[in-house]
Amino acid sequence: MNGVHDLGGKHGFGPIEREPNEPAFHADWEKAVLVMNLVGMVKRIYNIDEFRHAIERMGQARYLDTSYYEHWLASVETLLIEKGVIGRDELDARTKHFERNLNAPLPDRKDPELLATVMNVVRKGMAEKSEPNPTPRFKPGDAVVTRNWQPAGHTRLPGYARGHCGRIHTIHGVYILPDAHAHGRGRCPEPLYSVRFESGELWGDAAEPKERVYIDLWESYLQPLEA
Repeated sequence: MNGVHDLGGKHGFGPIEREPNEPAFHADWEKAVLVMNLVGMVKRIYNIDEFRHAIERMGQARYLDTSYYEHWLASVETLLIEKGVIGRDELDARTKHFERNLNAPLPDRKDPELLATVMNVVRKGMAEKSEPNPTPRFKPGDAVVTRNWQPAGHTRLPGYARGHCGRIHTIHGVYILPDAHAHGRGRCPEPLYSVRFESGELWGDAAEPKERVYIDLWESYLQPLEA
């Protein structure tokens, strides 16, 4: 969807500031949010594409005024409410309780089997395996143009790459289409490609010469470039 989260190529946000020796977490609560999200996906309450789409629905002001893990927390809260795991009233009551009792002990629930599963995900990741079908329409070297669409729902086609010409660089395999998976429309597997764009094609005269951008794009995002 078109939203403030799609920041690629936009002006006005300043340079990306790198933090030397940046820690994995800046606060202990971020660790808890990471685990909550992993549990939500391990228990199949929601999937990674629903999670990303929930972040996209935060609203511009809230998105820009919050940190990376605050985005995650907002998404987890939204999805747990939408999936019926917790009610809004119950969540609000729990939040107020800990705001008023900052040193109150957190709930302690032990589930060794779930913990082992989550730790396995932390070590190995949750990347979906490639699926056997359908057969890729394009091959490396083919010239393509990305669709110039403005979807209301989730997509992995960034705004700055829409309507631009590139060439197929690599075929990754066949993977779940996020645009469908985020909205309960099934897996809808499609070939996934790495597409190479010349920097001038994306950024015009302001682009650094001879630079290239590689973007992983699903087949339905692409059309053959007419000769």
